[in-house]
Amino acid sequence: MERAMPQAVPLGQMEVFQALQRLHMIIFSQNVSPCGKFLAAGNNYGQIAIFSLSAALSSEAKEESKKPMVTFQAHDGPVYSMVSTDRHLLSAGDGEVKAWLWAEILKKGCKELWRRQPPYRTSLEVPEINALLLVPKENSLILAGGDCQLHTMDLETGTFTRALWGHTDYIHCLALRERSPEVLSGGEDGAVRLWDLRTAKEVQTIEVYKHEECSRPHNGRWIGCLATDSDWMVCGGGPALTLWHLRSSTPTTVFPMRAPQKHVTFYQDLILSAGQGRCVNQWQLSGELKAQVPGSSPGLLSLSLNQQPAAPECKVLTAAGNSCRVDVFTNLGYRAFSLSF
Repeated sequence: MERAMPQAVPLGQMEVFQALQRLHMIIFSQNVSPCGKFLAAGNNYGQIAIFSLSAALSSEAKEESKKPMVTFQAHDGPVYSMVSTDRHLLSAGDGEVKAWLWAEILKKGCKELWRRQPPYRTSLEVPEINALLLVPKENSLILAGGDCQLHTMDLETGTFTRALWGHTDYIHCLALRERSPEVLSGGEDGAVRLWDLRTAKEVQTIEVYKHEECSRPHNGRWIGCLATDSDWMVCGGGPALTLWHLRSSTPTTVFPMRAPQKHVTFYQDLILSAGQGRCVNQWQLSGELKAQVPGSSPGLLSLSLNQQPAAPECKVLTAAGNSCRVDVFTNLGYRAFSLSF
């Protein structure tokens, strides 16, 4: 006769399961709270963890300070993107975007405030939403992903006001030119498209892979990251990471980085990028590699710069990707420590 399993075994099995989850974890997205003191991180299991940056950066910080103060199940699938308004954390997964009140999250009451699904072509279509972008002047949110469209949602009413068509494959990334106002989108089709939000029309297309100096056929044509600063854009992915002058559609600097890049941002007089490999790369606009700062993850998918004026003591760069760790850089020269999901 078989003996019944002792009660301790399921607990041990749970510990093994949690260890395996951490081993295979991917952190797709990060976002800083409006007050600048907290960081949200979203993983491939649909969970969002909230870390206290102020506690982790304190001179009295302990190991417990580097773990989540709260973790909650936000989506059934991966949390691909997050943004914050003054009051809300918005998260995107497969097919829908959800809203959470920051005030309630910090009280550990993680109840979904609302959820919205863009008008897809069929009711069976559940494409991933890879990118979220706030347009403050319009009080709107732009969503883009697997259905190859950009959807605009009015944040006051929750209604979808327009859809922008043009990409022929799914969209990976978005960036805002606030002065214009215009939105840039990059996708699997190898194109960066520029949209005028006033007319809801595409006004410019740059097919990066068609430029010989940028093309890397062995890596593909996909655009995985982009950022903009006035008349300048930097983008990368399959093609080389490249700085472009938008008005003339001219590539001005091709950065000598072999590995495909998954995230890029302008910072002061530098460009920061990350992708395959452990390092956060710091580039001069001229193309010179100023520094490569190693982190703990074998590949990086997102960078987050906390520049909230309300919390200057929490001014850090965080980097996350193919591990359960979020690396924290208190200056750009070295990794100070890691938060652990």
